[in-house]
Amino acid sequence: MPGFFREAARRVFAQELKDSNLTSRDESDQYAPQYVLTPTGAKVNRIFLVGTLIEKEDIGTDSEYWRGRVSDPTGSFLVYAGQYQPEAAQFLAECELPAFVAVVGKTSTYTTDDGNVLTSIRPESIQQVDELTRNLWVLDTAKQTLERIRAIEAEEDQNSKLAKEHYSTDTGYYREIVKKALESLKERE
Repeated sequence: MPGFFREAARRVFAQELKDSNLTSRDESDQYAPQYVLTPTGAKVNRIFLVGTLIEKEDIGTDSEYWRGRVSDPTGSFLVYAGQYQPEAAQFLAECELPAFVAVVGKTSTYTTDDGNVLTSIRPESIQQVDELTRNLWVLDTAKQTLERIRAIEAEEDQNSKLAKEHYSTDTGYYREIVKKALESLKERE
């Protein structure tokens, strides 16, 4: 019997996830994980992000369904938690704003009637963290993004090639996003 394994949670800045619109499943099985391929070639099913929870709202009608906005130096992520994410929903209900938070969750996409692809995150866990944790996440995410940019430029692997082909990735643009994120850390000193 094959063992169960959990997808690695990828680190991606908010702007890059927002720019992402290519989704795929590895198999025809409806229960196979769905992936979002980002413009720098990150193949994301699960995501790890750290940022500032700046908004939260119970948007549920019959039961609690929480939407939270978590910002990083490049933009913001939307997280949605309801009855199937009870710990995350409870955290959002009780958390004081603003707060540094770490989120591990699944990426989700929705295609609007006009063809835009919106990405959001269904959190598996959310917890409050400190500013140092957030700063270390920015540094790690910057490093991993630069590694993916180099892979795109060298067309090192299948994901890099596919991302470059689909998005016509402007690596200079994503280098500027990384630079902006790193500069935001200097501004706080």
